[in-house]
Amino acid sequence: MSKKLKILVVRFSSIGDIILTTPILRCLKLQLNCDIDFLTKRTYQSVLFSNPNIRDIYTLKEKSNDTINFLRNKEYDIIIDLQNNFRSLKIRLGLKIKSFVVNKANIKRYILIYFGINMFNNHIVDRYFKTVRHLKVYNDNKGIDYKISNQPKLNFKTDKVYISWCIGGTYEAKKLSVKQIANVINKLNIEVVLIGGADEKKMAAEIIKNTMPKKVYSFCGKISIEESALLIKKSSVFLTNDTGMMHIASAFNIPIISFWGCTKPSLGFSAYMPNKKSENLIVELSKRPCSKHGKYCRFQSKGCIKEIDYATIYKAITSLIK
Repeated sequence: MSKKLKILVVRFSSIGDIILTTPILRCLKLQLNCDIDFLTKRTYQSVLFSNPNIRDIYTLKEKSNDTINFLRNKEYDIIIDLQNNFRSLKIRLGLKIKSFVVNKANIKRYILIYFGINMFNNHIVDRYFKTVRHLKVYNDNKGIDYKISNQPKLNFKTDKVYISWCIGGTYEAKKLSVKQIANVINKLNIEVVLIGGADEKKMAAEIIKNTMPKKVYSFCGKISIEESALLIKKSSVFLTNDTGMMHIASAFNIPIISFWGCTKPSLGFSAYMPNKKSENLIVELSKRPCSKHGKYCRFQSKGCIKEIDYATIYKAITSLIK
């Protein structure tokens, strides 16, 4: 029996980017005789706790040398660097073992953002698989993995028809406005669950204020990622900005309606292999992204995503809920 390979996969952030590594983790585990450990930031380790393809999850220490010394004792055979930044380079150089590094294709991304020429025409997951092609690991096309390890107890009955709506986003320019969301909800005749972090509490309160007496429930800042995932999984439709929760939702067999303004699916970070009824609603002002992560908009300070018409959103929802 051949010796098991010991592989370290590196991806520091963020929630969505880490979730998008799950297809390659599964294929590495199933197609190679290997044990897989994962290195990430402490903030994001919880999204991988229930992943059956990972042996151990390690987090970055305050000093890079401490991280390197810790990992050196693990005696890995291979590093698969899906982060490819200065910090991950330092770790690779420190461990001095065979490495496979994702090509971030920064020039192609620059050309897409500033000239509107798409030289990608693939998803970031496909680029991850190109990283390990010399290991003869192939994509099994089974999509994203996200398992809910326990059945969280929520103050909400999920055995009914409702929609879940993630109202958050890394930057304001990536988020629909209170007005857009409230206008849609006021036309709906279905319960709505709002999902987001603590930063979205105020926004959720404004939405509820502007949709009374509709049945709208806010769980923003009140529940864990896993509890949010359960609410999403049990809903009839999931609506979201370009967020990490969108990628978690793609592991479930529910339609996803996603909203795109400053970022665009053409960058390769849309939901990966979601339910076939899923739909991307893209602002019509421009086909090219405004910026890499959606921090800046070339049309308006609060983001061109605010130009998506609420009637279009309503129509997309009602087409899925008969």
